Amino acid sequence: MKTTLDLHDELLSRAKHHARITGRPLRAVVEEGLRRVLQDPKPNRTYVMPDVRFGDADAANPLDAYSWPELRAEIYGGTDSN
Repeated sequence: MKTTLDLHDELLSRAKHHARITGRPLRAVVEEGLRRVLQDPKPNRTYVMPDVRFGDADAANPLDAYSWPELRAEIYGGTDSN
């Protein structure tokens, strides 16, 4: 069956180069690529953020002892002007 694909120029160039050096038609290279992708359809892995915490994860949050005005003063320096 014939179809038309719109491929990125660089990707098409690389596929043609691969076909040329392997002595295969471009059609065979494209078909092989599709077969590989469709052969083992694993769901995309979700990114897992690395754990870079330090200290005791079960320790109390030291910021819980501060009120919002105290936290704001600690962050921005000085005292609350309101």
